[in-house]
Amino acid sequence: MAGADGTGRDGQRAAGRQAGRATGPEAVLATLDPEQREVALTARGPVCVLAGAGTGKTTAVTHRIAYAVATGVVRPDRVLAVTFTTRAAGELRGRLRQLALTAVPGAGLERVQARTFHSAALRQLTHFWPTAVGGPPPAVVESKIGLLAEAARRLRVRAGVAELRDVATEVEWAKVTGVPPRDYPAAAEKAERAAPLPPEQVAALFERYEDLRRERHLVDFESVLELTAAILAEHGPVAAAVRERYRYFVIDEFQDVNPLQKLLLDQWAGGREDVCVVGDPRQTIYSFTGATSAYLTGFARQYPGAAVISLVRNYRSTPQVVALANRVFGPGTPGKAPLVAQRPPGPPPVLAEYPDEPAEVAGVIAGIARLIAEGTPAGQIAVLVRTNAMTTGYEEALGAAGIPFQVRGAERFFDRPEVRQAIGLIRAAARSAAPDDDPAGQVGPVLAGLGLVGQPPRGRGQARERWESLEALSRLAAAFFADHPGASLADLADELATRSAMGHAPEAGGVTLASLHAAKGLEWDAVFLPGLTDGTVPIVYATTAEAVEEERRLLYVGLTRARRRLLLSWSLARTPGGRRVRKPSRFIDELRGPLPAGGGPGARRGSGTRAGPGAGERRAADPGARLGPPARQRFDRLREWRLAAARDQGVPAYVVFPDATLAAIAERAPRTRAELSGIPGVGAVKLERYAAAVLALCADPAGGGR
Repeated sequence: MAGADGTGRDGQRAAGRQAGRATGPEAVLATLDPEQREVALTARGPVCVLAGAGTGKTTAVTHRIAYAVATGVVRPDRVLAVTFTTRAAGELRGRLRQLALTAVPGAGLERVQARTFHSAALRQLTHFWPTAVGGPPPAVVESKIGLLAEAARRLRVRAGVAELRDVATEVEWAKVTGVPPRDYPAAAEKAERAAPLPPEQVAALFERYEDLRRERHLVDFESVLELTAAILAEHGPVAAAVRERYRYFVIDEFQDVNPLQKLLLDQWAGGREDVCVVGDPRQTIYSFTGATSAYLTGFARQYPGAAVISLVRNYRSTPQVVALANRVFGPGTPGKAPLVAQRPPGPPPVLAEYPDEPAEVAGVIAGIARLIAEGTPAGQIAVLVRTNAMTTGYEEALGAAGIPFQVRGAERFFDRPEVRQAIGLIRAAARSAAPDDDPAGQVGPVLAGLGLVGQPPRGRGQARERWESLEALSRLAAAFFADHPGASLADLADELATRSAMGHAPEAGGVTLASLHAAKGLEWDAVFLPGLTDGTVPIVYATTAEAVEEERRLLYVGLTRARRRLLLSWSLARTPGGRRVRKPSRFIDELRGPLPAGGGPGARRGSGTRAGPGAGERRAADPGARLGPPARQRFDRLREWRLAAARDQGVPAYVVFPDATLAAIAERAPRTRAELSGIPGVGAVKLERYAAAVLALCADPAGGGR
């Protein structure tokens, strides 16, 4: 897996120019592509960066911060970069540290604050509570389940753990969207929420939960944001202190901001316009939590005159993967410019149909085993599914095949008994630690006492799973103390609590099994997307057009996790010999085209599905297939010219221009160098080399000027 922005950093580095030993502002810009460079150069005022999947958004924003600091636009300790996960915050800090070493040494980039919304808010709330409110600050409740269970007992509401988890989700949605308990039933009905209990019972549990939380001087993560925003709004000296400290803001994943986070951001900014937001409307997949892309798409309305810059050069995936991902939304979708691949070609994506679920599982496992045998590390392979429950069959099959794996997701990791026990013991050890104790040295004995030995138990039973959990905690602690010199055991305990609340489980070795939601922001060399049937993708309860579009975006996120190999599959029946009543996802038809038939281990061929004969496996079509006749003629002429140019230069054809760029040129038919330079994929170097020939080909129907 790669960094938080999933840029395919090897591809980004290969695409960039080497800065050598030069330092200073120009060194910051040296490795950027034209659009990333524009982001960095637009160092003042409101900026909206529409960053497609794998286009190097973290590269763009970290270089923007570094350039602003290097040119004196802002002091580094006045910058607040806000992310959604601690992993993303750590990645951003790491990139800034690297720039501090290579491009702008001595600029103080290590003083830039990169935090999650909750981390930044909790720090401010804890600091200002004694003066703004009085008394000691409240403690953070790590899980709502305990208080909700007590509320249910007091109200005599029968609810199991599963129902209480769903109630917690409803409470979180209500709090981030500003819905008080008394208004929950009407708001839930209007929003078409699928409440786990009668809405009136949910409202009663919500109200009692809030009473218990306040009585015990506790805050949950939503309250942290709400109370911080309230203190800033109501206490002028606090607001002045915060706004004096932070004058320059960068907000990542802005398409996932909810109303409560937006309220806090506006309080932080205090009317200032040095706000840079980064996001992709195509990756809005958390609407059910209250998130909305409206703040991203409406940014220019809130900040008239804001610069809006699109990043479309994909450094993560092969042209074949990118072409398939672009098909999810179709050509010419407003506000959704297609990605333009920058990597060399790879194998075509595979679409495979199986007679039943066991055959599909067996086919996926066989494909994984083959990739590992061919040299792909197990840690660079992922199986991504729509729901967490779908991982079970793959866990069993991978274990039986002796293939190491990890299940990604906070529910799976942080709810394990041994993990909860370990975190409790670490917190207890932190309370009794002496000031001069070595915190890293204290973690080992705690985990050893719970069963962490040098070698893992054999097999795939509970003992092995327990060992893997403790080993993952050990590695997480070691990495935390390495990244935070001087941190205490209490700091580690706080980090674990934050990770638990934010769903940031530690990484482990082996094939990754994860839901599509949990995979966002990550990438692998090979990605399997099984279970793509109607009723699963889109999910059966996606009954509105808006909900179906969110499912489309979720599939897009899954497709764009793959760097090189992408394998999509579905099965027609649940069990062997069962009725084959399932249908492929309705999105599959949009991914198909006039593609040659293929096949794979266990895949059913000639099944007579909607794709026609030989639909077992399919390959993605070239980008020119969607063009009308005149544009298609231009595309064919451009490809002939490109082949000749590539031969003359002794390079692969895609080095001249990839097919996606040629298709865009053919479609727009530019008449001037300025029009040609506005097409994604046409940089300054290529403009200088090829503009005359390309413009002649676009202007002359007979193909003159070749």
